Amino acid sequence: MEDLVKVIAKALVDHPEDVHVEVVEKEHVIVYELTVHPDDVGKVIGKQGRIAKALRTVVTSAAVKVSKRVTVDIVS
Repeated sequence: MEDLVKVIAKALVDHPEDVHVEVVEKEHVIVYELTVHPDDVGKVIGKQGRIAKALRTVVTSAAVKVSKRVTVDIVS
């Protein structure tokens, strides 16, 4: 799942070398914290958050087999 987030994010940004994903596991939630270059934050979020919402939807759909809730947080 972490690789999926990285691949999608790297395709969106101008500085793919600055894309990092950190996994934080809690009781019922797995959080993928996506860190990108400060100039690329807007590209990952998109207009009115559409790209971020689509990224979260893809990750949530791919995580159906996991019994935990999965989210993606964008950290600048």
